[in-house]
Amino acid sequence: MSATTLSPEIVTVASLAERCDRCSAAAKLEVTIAGGGTLAFCGHHGNKHAADLSRVAARVAVEQGFAWAGEVRTA
Repeated sequence: MSATTLSPEIVTVASLAERCDRCSAAAKLEVTIAGGGTLAFCGHHGNKHAADLSRVAARVAVEQGFAWAGEVRTA
C-alpha cells in the first residue's frame, strides 16, 4: 500500500492578529493541524519549518504579501 500525500488548503488573508507561537513576533501564517488545533508562525519560523508544516497541515492561512516557502507556486 502506498501513502498518499495531500497538500494543505492554502488561503490568503488580509492580516493576522496572532503572534508567533515560537517567538511572539507578528504572525505571517496560521496553520490548522490535520489532527486538530492551530499554530501561528512569524515569517522566519514559518519558512524554517515549511516542509514539516506542509506535511501536518490541513489548512494554512498566509498573510497577504508574505511569500511562504511551503506554498507551491505554478508558472
